[in-house]
Amino acid sequence: MSVVEKRSVTIRGHRTSYSLEKPFYDDLVAIAAARKLTLAALVAEVDETRPRDTNLSSALRLHVLEWAKRGTSLD
Repeated sequence: MSVVEKRSVTIRGHRTSYSLEKPFYDDLVAIAAARKLTLAALVAEVDETRPRDTNLSSALRLHVLEWAKRGTSLD
């Protein structure tokens, strides 16, 4: 089982944090690279579009899952 790691990011001028298991984090980094975005920009995009009753960590995991379901290559 992968250990959950807490990470910090600045979104629209304020610091926030999220916690992800390494496989989710690695895929998030790959998604950002595939879309030619910085990781912070991708996290900010997910943050802007998530339902307010969903925490950021969960929204990021769901984003990775949706990307995988679409069959979009991370390579």
